[in-house]
Amino acid sequence: MRSHSSQVIPRLKEILAKPDPDWGYFTGELRFWLGWAQEVAGEHAAAQESWGMARGDLEPFLKEQSKNYNLLYDLALTDMGLGDKTSALTLSQQAMAVMPIEKDAFDGPAPIEILARVAAQTGEPDRAIAALQKLLSIPYEGPLGGGQAPLTPALLRLDPMFDPLRNDPRFQKLSEEKQQ
Repeated sequence: MRSHSSQVIPRLKEILAKPDPDWGYFTGELRFWLGWAQEVAGEHAAAQESWGMARGDLEPFLKEQSKNYNLLYDLALTDMGLGDKTSALTLSQQAMAVMPIEKDAFDGPAPIEILARVAAQTGEPDRAIAALQKLLSIPYEGPLGGGQAPLTPALLRLDPMFDPLRNDPRFQKLSEEKQQ
């Protein structure tokens, strides 16, 4: 993963050097991903700086778009990166309330995946595992990067956001391929 993240970092920096104002909160989302790539590459200080900028890009949109679950989970992931556990979990919960699975079976699972990611990264393994169990039992479209595949056991094994759960036997069971 490190080699891939080091390849994407210069490209994201290039894109973000002159962001298009028409992108709206998407600029903040890109800054989150720059921070994540930097974090995975071991560039912790740079990641913190990128996440701080992402928060600054995202927060102004919250007043007018408080029901935008994409914005809420972009902020949740950003606050997760910044180590603001309370805010990250609260924003994840808000996104789930705005787009509950009972209201929308297609998009409703996306905020649950964000909660799983935030919980995994902020030391809440029970919440993360419960969310993952729910997600792996239903069909859905992944929330990250439009049209992304939903989480599968194979993706769980590869995704570095779930690294804090690797030694949990419940996670190991979830990440096993089911034999037919």
